Amino acid sequence: MRVTPIRTPVITPQDRDLLGLLDRVLPPLQPGTVVAISAKIVALSEGRVVPAGTSDLPTLVQQEASWYLPPEEHRAGFTISIVESALIPNAGIDESNSAGGYVLWPADPQTSANTIRAHLARRGGHQSLGVLLTDSTVTPLRRGVLGLGIAHSGFAAINNVIGQPDVFGRPLRVTQVNVRDALAAAAVVVMGESHEQTPLALIETVPFVVFQDRDPTPAELRALRIPPEEDLYGPLLTRAPWHRGGRV
Repeated sequence: MRVTPIRTPVITPQDRDLLGLLDRVLPPLQPGTVVAISAKIVALSEGRVVPAGTSDLPTLVQQEASWYLPPEEHRAGFTISIVESALIPNAGIDESNSAGGYVLWPADPQTSANTIRAHLARRGGHQSLGVLLTDSTVTPLRRGVLGLGIAHSGFAAINNVIGQPDVFGRPLRVTQVNVRDALAAAAVVVMGESHEQTPLALIETVPFVVFQDRDPTPAELRALRIPPEEDLYGPLLTRAPWHRGGRV
């Protein structure tokens, strides 16, 4: 696998032509490429920025989260939240690289990923490419952030290896490989988190990625999600005092 960051100009809330930016900075895309894009620049291009002083962060989190836990002082100003199917601090809202304000998630990340893939497929004249929107999150009991996939198009997000044998011939019973998040983690670590100006990355030479010349189906997107009561961490998730947020 080869992951190449792509440098861009500084992107501000005034830069609304994301597809034009991609046309300017991306090289010709070879078949079998996944284009990773920071969700932040998608949100900036959509005007999903709340100027500082016009709202407070806890209110925005409650508005943007699907579910959230009441903030507590020991969490250092962070609110634990679920946005769609992602466990993420502060509903993914970020103040960094925002030119003074709160950057929300894209309004509809999946529609954004579908639109970008369709544009790049037309531009390149082939369908064997994927688009992946990324953000950063934290892992319980581990220090530091890592990449998370929040939407994708053009490839299978899960490789199901249930029933395949391990090296000793024992059939695997539950293993499914989360390709989407694995690619996001690889992309975000080279894209950086501070002043790099590389909110894009090309992921190439990925024989384990199954490309699809279409957007993911509703059934495929549902298959990515696990109800809290069925989750491996369900005993923790279902006992927390979740409040319903404003994001459907």
